[in-house]
Amino acid sequence: MFRTILLALICLAAPVAAKPADPKSTVNELLAADLTFSVDAAKAADPVAGISAMLDKDAVMPSPKGHAIGRDAVIALFHENPSYKDGIVSWSPIRGGISADGTQGFTYGFLTVSGGDPARRDRKYLSYWIKRPEGWRVVAYRQQVRPAGEVSKKMLPPSLPDFAAEPATDSSAHQQSVAAAEKAFSDRAQTVGLKQAFGEFGRQDAMNMYGGAGFAYGLDAVVAGFKEEGPAKIHWSTERSFAAPSGDLAVSIGTIKPNDPKEAGGFAFFTVWRRDGPDKPWRYIAE
Repeated sequence: MFRTILLALICLAAPVAAKPADPKSTVNELLAADLTFSVDAAKAADPVAGISAMLDKDAVMPSPKGHAIGRDAVIALFHENPSYKDGIVSWSPIRGGISADGTQGFTYGFLTVSGGDPARRDRKYLSYWIKRPEGWRVVAYRQQVRPAGEVSKKMLPPSLPDFAAEPATDSSAHQQSVAAAEKAFSDRAQTVGLKQAFGEFGRQDAMNMYGGAGFAYGLDAVVAGFKEEGPAKIHWSTERSFAAPSGDLAVSIGTIKPNDPKEAGGFAFFTVWRRDGPDKPWRYIAE
């Protein structure tokens, strides 16, 4: 009897282990958060207020001027945009992805602003999210005006992890490894060219948002957007990053620069990376 009571007391005193996140329910939660921010944005007093509600204090957004770093800087950049002077903004995701520990994720889809130049109202977006105590918030965000054309807004299958992970806190090693992957990607392009490097470093379900009315979805479609032009004339690297403590999802943020030092300019970018486990190679999944 005493043994039974003692074992019961030990079990009660022991800390309850955190359960790994259920990826399907968590990615649905993230997609729902993205849509909720859109619904709320349509009710906001102005489009900047509408879109800024989802931004994290550490949010980063690329622009022709470089990266806007921090929520206030991103908001200021929206205020400079003629499309965000009045009207409303709304959007809807077509794909989401989640880390194994359920702490970070990404979404992308289509967005519309009702103000400004009509030719610039239809857009597409890519968001990278972190789950904060107050809920999901965007830490890396990009919009791009899309040309006119029919697009499919059908929801794509989510990007889910291949393993389960309990919540943790330290992600510094994963940030270093994704930065190393980004550099290896750039270095490889110097030898084999952009087309082949993009083929080697991408996942089969990768997405590229830069060309066309919609998204280039699938590695073959992404690679088809590049020409055979020999070794790359540009290079890039990571300047800052966010990585899930589970080590399977991350975003690297940096600048693409010309190899020729006589050429001026640069292009701000960010890339979402996924890997099948903390000991597996990183491959880009969205950019």
